[in-house]
Amino acid sequence: MSNGEIASAELDNIIDPPALVQGKADLATITETVSRVAEHKPPKAWYIGFAMALGVLGMLGMAVLYLIATGVGVWGNNQPVAWGWPIVNFVFWVGIGHAGTLISAVLYLFRQGWRTGINRFSEAMTIFAVICAGLFPAIHVGRIWVIYWVFPIPNQMAMWPQFRSPLLWDVFAVSTYFTVSLLFWYMGLVPDLATLRDRSKTKIRRLMYGIFALGWTGANRQWHRYERAYLLLAALATPLVLSVHSVVSFDFAVSQLPGWHTTIFPPYFVAGAIFSGFAMVVTLAVPARALFGLRDLITLRHLELMNKVIMATGMLVGYAYAMEFFMAWYSGNKYEGFAFVNRAFGPYAWAYWIMVTCNVITPQIYWFKKARRSIPIMFVVSIFVNIGMWFERFVITVTSLNRDFLPSSWNYFSPTVIDWATLIGSFGLFFTLFLLFCRFLPQVAIAEVKTQTPHAHSHSAH
Repeated sequence: MSNGEIASAELDNIIDPPALVQGKADLATITETVSRVAEHKPPKAWYIGFAMALGVLGMLGMAVLYLIATGVGVWGNNQPVAWGWPIVNFVFWVGIGHAGTLISAVLYLFRQGWRTGINRFSEAMTIFAVICAGLFPAIHVGRIWVIYWVFPIPNQMAMWPQFRSPLLWDVFAVSTYFTVSLLFWYMGLVPDLATLRDRSKTKIRRLMYGIFALGWTGANRQWHRYERAYLLLAALATPLVLSVHSVVSFDFAVSQLPGWHTTIFPPYFVAGAIFSGFAMVVTLAVPARALFGLRDLITLRHLELMNKVIMATGMLVGYAYAMEFFMAWYSGNKYEGFAFVNRAFGPYAWAYWIMVTCNVITPQIYWFKKARRSIPIMFVVSIFVNIGMWFERFVITVTSLNRDFLPSSWNYFSPTVIDWATLIGSFGLFFTLFLLFCRFLPQVAIAEVKTQTPHAHSHSAH
């Protein structure tokens, strides 16, 4: 092709972008493509992945049982690094869960049609990530058998939570986020569960899908109520995109510790959460669309648009890194300045530069369209981003603590075997839940994807 023809093709893609549903995009084909995953035996790769995830989940169970039986001294936490990997992992998993609500609620309110192919499993990812996140505060308190003391309910010790503590704010913020996200996910599932109920060939499947389909028949009145309820839940969930990780950032920002006590943390944490959440969606979408034959419903256009969001939020995160150093210098506070110099050139410099490389430099490859549409490149970049975002939480937590105000109190944090087992095991929990979801529930929102087909817009000139 000549340069003029290439430019014309690019202009056509901008004016009339590729369809969100490709292949034979009739309504029956969409139903069959999504439903057959739950109706037939999964490929061998699913069984291999599920066996591996269960094995890693078992390792998590043994690590947690050993922790409860022995005490939190089995972790690498020390003085002054009293907050170690449990808090790092908690913030990491809460961040992973951010993309699901943003894709589902915010893009729904803005009427972005490209969300329909990816919203279902991104919502599921949110639920499972928050479950993984909730594990860490529960076990890091030490005496897990009296965990109910942290809730505002009467108990025999006449104890009451400290409502001025940001750790208690986390309890309310994360539990609210989980509840609304679960309702939003389940609400979207109802029409598709009814489809699986009507297609079921065994009594058990028909009964189970029928119970959760809540008697859905697809009547006009039901669709009217459904769309109203879905819109209200989207409106409720949208503020949570900003509020939840802002509240999580207060764990650090309301302290007096150099490196934590900064007002940039709430927007910085929200941008980082969306960044890591979208990266995890890409990590899951790439193998899922290939393994379950969903390439026509989760298209390259979906993936490219997500990669653009990753690039944009990556630059926001990079800007936040630069502003932290600028404000440490501009404030003239020698303790604040030392904290950031220590991050970049101290004993944990290796972690800081891994973070910068993965989060700031790696996503810049998405300036090139071929990279944004290359499956191997986007898969590798998404994994690098998630590695970098875990290191970001590690750097924030550990490097601000390991060198205290008194040099005599300095200490180096090193994770133990139990730290490693708990971190890796949390991925086992996440992937076990996600693979079960892929096996028994529709991974793509059948009813919503159908609204993006030409058949749904047959009255239009296009």
